Amino acid sequence: MADKKNKPLDERGDIFTDDEERDNSEPLIVSVTDEQGNDHKFQELDSFAEGNNEYVALLAIIDDNEEVWDADDELIVLRRVYEGDDIILEPIEDEKEFMRIGKIFEERLSDEFDFEDDD
Repeated sequence: MADKKNKPLDERGDIFTDDEERDNSEPLIVSVTDEQGNDHKFQELDSFAEGNNEYVALLAIIDDNEEVWDADDELIVLRRVYEGDDIILEPIEDEKEFMRIGKIFEERLSDEFDFEDDD
């Protein structure tokens, strides 16, 4: 079985091989339904697997006249969990894990985004 550590995932959650590249010409838009039943749209910026966990970095968006606009520039980092045919995005509860995964995404996305230090 291939090593999943820090490998990018495709839209189905499958890992790209080293010879494949994700087509970034179209943004991957993810719709998430919250606990109150409200739908929210996000652009998936990046994803990777580490061990038995999968992580995703999202940016909240507003869909206005078929153009995508950033709602705010806050990166949202979540864990992707599979329950049967459903994909669940859940918060990372452990603070150390959250900070470590956040830093990995910051490094991976540093060419596209400027991240501010919270220190």
